Amino acid sequence: MSELALYDALRQGLWVAVLISSPLLGVALVAGVTIGLLQALTSVQEMTLTFVPKVGAMLLVFWVSMSFMTTTLVAFFTDSIVPRIEGR
Repeated sequence: MSELALYDALRQGLWVAVLISSPLLGVALVAGVTIGLLQALTSVQEMTLTFVPKVGAMLLVFWVSMSFMTTTLVAFFTDSIVPRIEGR
């Protein structure tokens, strides 16, 4: 495998990682900012108040987006990695 092919596979793999992680990171960002604003408005500074809803929202989004994540990973593997292993 040439250097360019390796860098291309690495670039594609990183892009797949960004695509797969974006729903979870997006919901964590939105939940964190929303809860932070509510805490600032009500002057309640409880650590578990930020942790529990954020984890709950992330679990819900993970459960909903699992099929997207699996499809993306399988497509990357079958379309990009397997042909490189076979030498096509």
